[in-house]
Amino acid sequence: MYNSQNIFAKILRKEIPCKTIYEDETIFAFHDINPRAKIHALVIPKIETVSFSDFITSNSNEMIGDFFKKVNYVAYDILNLADFRLQINNGANAGQEVFHFHVHILGN
Repeated sequence: MYNSQNIFAKILRKEIPCKTIYEDETIFAFHDINPRAKIHALVIPKIETVSFSDFITSNSNEMIGDFFKKVNYVAYDILNLADFRLQINNGANAGQEVFHFHVHILGN
């Protein structure tokens, strides 16, 4: 079940400040406050979705494809990363700490 008090929900509601990279009607991208690479960004959908599995099973192929195209846009066009790594943790045992689906973009 989605917890509307998670930190990413609060960031989306502008209750917690962050360093915004990109925002449109469906996604929000921002710098990670605890970076694990020279460039460490997070991209989140603007919907209530707990995990990767939840996002994939609860949304249309069009929405899923649009989200990942925008992740690539943020990495390649905005952050100017030719080489980067995407990380998705699905569930607590896989290292997911915030239970709002998100993608990490890591680059040097």
